[in-house]
Amino acid sequence: MKRVVVSWSGGKDSAWALHVVRQRGDCEVVALLTTMNEAFDRVAMHAIRREIVEAQAHSAGLPLWTVSLPWPCSNEQYETTMSRICQRAVSEGVEGIVFGDLFLADIRAYREKQLAGTGLEPLFPLWLLRTAELAREMIGAGLRARLTCVDPKQIHGSFVGREFDATLLSDLPASCDPCGEMGEFHTCVYAGPMFGSALDLLNGEVAERDGFMFADMALATGNAREFVPAQGKA
Repeated sequence: MKRVVVSWSGGKDSAWALHVVRQRGDCEVVALLTTMNEAFDRVAMHAIRREIVEAQAHSAGLPLWTVSLPWPCSNEQYETTMSRICQRAVSEGVEGIVFGDLFLADIRAYREKQLAGTGLEPLFPLWLLRTAELAREMIGAGLRARLTCVDPKQIHGSFVGREFDATLLSDLPASCDPCGEMGEFHTCVYAGPMFGSALDLLNGEVAERDGFMFADMALATGNAREFVPAQGKA
């Protein structure tokens, strides 16, 4: 059985990729791997707080490997940092990294190029699944998520903070991919078949930063902090 880590954004696609590889049974998931903007201590673009991704990992029964990225972060810095985490993975017997990418060929090609020669195989369990059907399958299986980031150039900013549910899917414009694969929106998962128990999330401030709308979220047991969204490489 192949030992793998899952590239973890805290959003629905990475969570569903974790669920799929566990269901397939041909991989042993040993950790979740996430990149954090070290200036804001949040996941890039999704702007999810560290304590939330830690709670997600705990509920999934997995250790969380966090990689701190500077802000701003050059491509060279990003690749150097990721090279080090790949070396760690190989040293710990990991054989592959699971990604939740759906159909963006340039993103997949970039990941394959970066992992070439590292000893780690890139795995794409959701690749080319029909996103309208996939979105409905996720929701039907009990995945629960909220939109943490919206690109108002693609969909209306009022979608930020909403539940990723059947009503949302029916309200999205026809130009929007149902899974937001073109960057229309990003999500934070708080329940689903990949978790042992649901997270209790509170919606907080909605803010516009650098042309994006962000909805802050916190654990109900956590402490509120000023919202500064973390952007950068996912």
